[in-house]
Order: sequence, then C-alpha cells, then structure tokens
Amino acid sequence: MNGAALPEPQAVLDGGERRCGELLLAIRRAIERLHGGEVLKLVCRDPGAREDIPAWCRLTGHRLVWGDGSTFYIARKE
Repeated sequence: MNGAALPEPQAVLDGGERRCGELLLAIRRAIERLHGGEVLKLVCRDPGAREDIPAWCRLTGHRLVWGDGSTFYIARKE
C-alpha cells in the first residue's frame, strides 16, 4: 500500500482451506454482518483467491483495499 497503513478491520475471516465457491459464500456471510465502509480481513490458503477475490469484489461492488494472494482487506460497499 505504498507505505500507508492498512485499515483496522471490523471483522476477520479465516478462510482456511476453503475453495472458490465455499470461500465466496463465507465472505458474503461475513460482509453482510458489516456496515457500509467497514472492513473485513480475509486470510485464506486457496491459490485461486489471487484472481477470485478481486473479481468477486468487482462483481459485488465491494472494494478490495489490499490483497497479496493470501490476505485481503475488503471494504463493504456503502
């Protein structure tokens, strides 16, 4: 993030070994518990997450604040 600090997450989801479909459902459930603008920190071990999470954010309107392939910060849409 170019030296900028990551936002403090309001929720953390350990995606564990879940794969695409199961992981995206878990993210959706976690995001639904947040208010607009609040941040979910996702930690996962699915190698496909590097492509899946940014695409899911674009499709749903949530904002990917930061991600490195195994950890993602997702801000719920307003």
